[in-house]
Order: sequence, then C-alpha cells, then structure tokens
Amino acid sequence: MFRLPALALLITVAGCSSADDSASAAVPSPGAKATELCRNLDKVLPAKVDGEPREDPEPASALTAGWGSPAIILRCGVPQPPKMIDPKVADGRDPDAVAGGVNGVDWLMEERGDGGHVFTTANREAYVEVRVPEGPDSSGVLIDLASAVKKAIPEGIAS
Repeated sequence: MFRLPALALLITVAGCSSADDSASAAVPSPGAKATELCRNLDKVLPAKVDGEPREDPEPASALTAGWGSPAIILRCGVPQPPKMIDPKVADGRDPDAVAGGVNGVDWLMEERGDGGHVFTTANREAYVEVRVPEGPDSSGVLIDLASAVKKAIPEGIAS
C-alpha cells in the first residue's frame, strides 16, 4: 500500500524537476556593420567544435552560438575587452591574459575564475568572444573556429 504513493511521488518529482541543460548567453548589440559580419559568421560556423555538436544558447540569435554541455559559447559583436589595450598583456606581464594566434586568427586569452577561458579575436573588423569551460582543449576549439572567423570577419580594426 505504501508503494503506490511512493511511486506516484517519485513520478511527480521526476516530472517536475526540469533540469534544463540549455545554455544561455547575453546577446551583444553591435552596430550595423558588425551585426552584418556576425550574421555572415553564423552562416559559416561549424556544426561541431572540439567534437561537440552545435546547440545554440537562449535566446536564439545569429550573434550567439554554442556547442556541447557544458557549453562552449560564441558571441559575435562584443565590445573590445579592456585587457586588449593593457600594456602588461602586450609585454607578457599579465598572469591572467595572453595574446596569441591560432591558424591565422589572433586571440586574447583571459582566464576565468572557474577554470575556463575567454578568447576574443583581435585585429578583426568585429570582436568575437568564445567562452570555453574548464576541461575542453582550448586550442582544438580555436582551430575549429578559425576558418569560419577568417571567412566571415575581415582583418582590420573593429569599430
């Protein structure tokens, strides 16, 4: 007699626990030129990054994309990060930020407090930010995204 209520309770709890694994990302609001470049980028992004399938974050936007869980999140049209113009980064004296390049795309890498990293393109007409959670090989992520960035976001100065 106690089994039925316990089973009913278990079903109710399982049905109500909406463990929604979908990621969320703030949608940037760049100017018209960067928005168009970002839409072009969205069209050429790979279906998989670092072996993870594309699963875009909420809210849906051509300016954001995601892969896997925990999600690798790309946001296009973000503002220039302050560290990008910090002379300590350029001189290699900032322990939390490093400039470098992968497959023809320059990136600023910043460490996050949770063990992950934030990468932002440099020397492109729009800034593209990629948040990589702790665990995935960041270089694999950047290698997978490099050709799309080169194809859609021309070299130059972001406005």
